Amino acid sequence: MAIIHRTTLKPTKLELLTAWLPTRPWYSGGGTPELTKAGGFRLDDPQGEVGIEFMVVTDTSGTDTSGTDTSAYLVPLTYRGAPLEGAEHALIGTMEHGVLGPRWAYDGCHDPALVAQLLAFFEGRAEAQAQSITDTPDREVTRSCDGPAPSGPPTAVTDDDKTTELSFPRGATLRLHRVLRPAPDDTSGVTGRVTGAWNAPDGTRERETFAVLRGGTES
Repeated sequence: MAIIHRTTLKPTKLELLTAWLPTRPWYSGGGTPELTKAGGFRLDDPQGEVGIEFMVVTDTSGTDTSGTDTSAYLVPLTYRGAPLEGAEHALIGTMEHGVLGPRWAYDGCHDPALVAQLLAFFEGRAEAQAQSITDTPDREVTRSCDGPAPSGPPTAVTDDDKTTELSFPRGATLRLHRVLRPAPDDTSGVTGRVTGAWNAPDGTRERETFAVLRGGTES
């Protein structure tokens, strides 16, 4: 069980993301992001060593490349007490935690701890937890899975202008929707889905697919 500490972070998560987001191919803004934490959830690391968070941030810095005034992004994050070997390319930055000391923050799509727990959540072996309250399930986050999720680490992680896709043996893929914008629901080949909610700047509660599994599931 992850314990949520009421303490300081220097720099803050949003400060780290403000510098990091514009380097991503799926970031659609044209200037310096103006970010607000709008929602998300956590998953517990069975070893109790890695913080795992799926954060939704909204950016109100101006009209993006699609003509939308506000963009929402899904940012899977992991927090570690020491550098993750071989993941230098996925490092978002380092923070000083008021209780835990130095923390290394990573793009969670490249962290095996997050990937393993997300697949466990698809299968119902893990439970979504509230972002800011210790030991409290988040019932707004829903999951479905028609069969076993892929096992083992992904063979490739690739970004496009809206998603990050993790490829597994036997043709299975896990796609995370980085840009959360209402769109036609493409169900072709989908074998699993995670859906969550966040707060839009106008006060409405939005809901969208966060991640989907497709094809090639192992028996």
